[in-house]
Amino acid sequence: MESISEFVESGEIWPSLIVMLGAIVAGVIVSIIAFFIIKKIVRYSLSNNAWVIVSKLKYPVTLLITLLLLTIVLPFLNFTEGVTIIVKHIITILFIISFSWIMIQAVRISRILLLMKYDIEAKDNLQARKVYTQFRILQQLLITLIVILAIAVALMTFDRVKQLGVSLLASAGLAGLIIGFAAQKSIGNVIAGLQIALTQPIRLDDVVIVEGEWGKIEEITLTYVVVKIWDERRLVLPITYFIENPFQNWTRTSSQILGTIYLYTDYRMPVEPIRKELSKILKTTKHWDKRVDVLQVTDAKENVLELRALVSAADASTAWNLRVFTREKLIEFIQREYPQYLPQTRVTFTEGKA
Repeated sequence: MESISEFVESGEIWPSLIVMLGAIVAGVIVSIIAFFIIKKIVRYSLSNNAWVIVSKLKYPVTLLITLLLLTIVLPFLNFTEGVTIIVKHIITILFIISFSWIMIQAVRISRILLLMKYDIEAKDNLQARKVYTQFRILQQLLITLIVILAIAVALMTFDRVKQLGVSLLASAGLAGLIIGFAAQKSIGNVIAGLQIALTQPIRLDDVVIVEGEWGKIEEITLTYVVVKIWDERRLVLPITYFIENPFQNWTRTSSQILGTIYLYTDYRMPVEPIRKELSKILKTTKHWDKRVDVLQVTDAKENVLELRALVSAADASTAWNLRVFTREKLIEFIQREYPQYLPQTRVTFTEGKA
């Protein structure tokens, strides 16, 4: 059989390469025409958003069409047996890549379509955050599995890798123990990611207190979680942290939250005027959601009364603004109307006996 190098040197390969190049160009042209027609149809009958979704399949489908044309013309090319085997092998691997690419894009399109009816920017977005969290983690898991399967199938097309696989199977027990021990943290992270996707102790945009920091869940992956701290810092934690450690989730069942404001006054301070002033202040601000308006004496310390105002807001950020606003206005009220009842330290002098 004529060797590949001799076949190349003879010049007989060039006509076949030109035919292959023509098949590639034809595949690209057919794909461009097909997607142009599809674009017009989709935009006319549906919307631009629908075309954006469909266009995600443009490049993998173009690759698939080109490979199909190459497969059709391959038997008619004047290649030697050795060259034909190599070309077929390359086309097979590219087929695996194109199918995997299409599957990955299909997963992403499915996620987009399923999430279109949920608005993560809405004020009451609890259900949207639940669905977004589930699908983001599941998408990452599915794409990872597709890539692993594609690599495995591609490697199985090489005879030497097959033999290597047989050799490894003979010592699978020892290899399994070594790999399992080495990858136990990675596997643990994946399992933790699945637990979070299913049980959802945290979701995207949840308000949490972790490591003494207040922030929102910004990103959830299979291995780590990013918490956006209130001052724009990012706290990156392994996903297992939220399975193994206690933390506060302020929006677990609802974004609504109560805020507390503590004031300290003299014992002589009448409470009812402050209670009425609290109600007036709350009615002037858009931060209050009109659910809770309470003022109580919660403690009587040695030198002061402890007053606690309890107010409600739609979410944690709004509650913070409501608390600082209400505290400021109540202090101004006491300074203006009852300055004599601000906290005081009393000292009594008694005359000594002669």
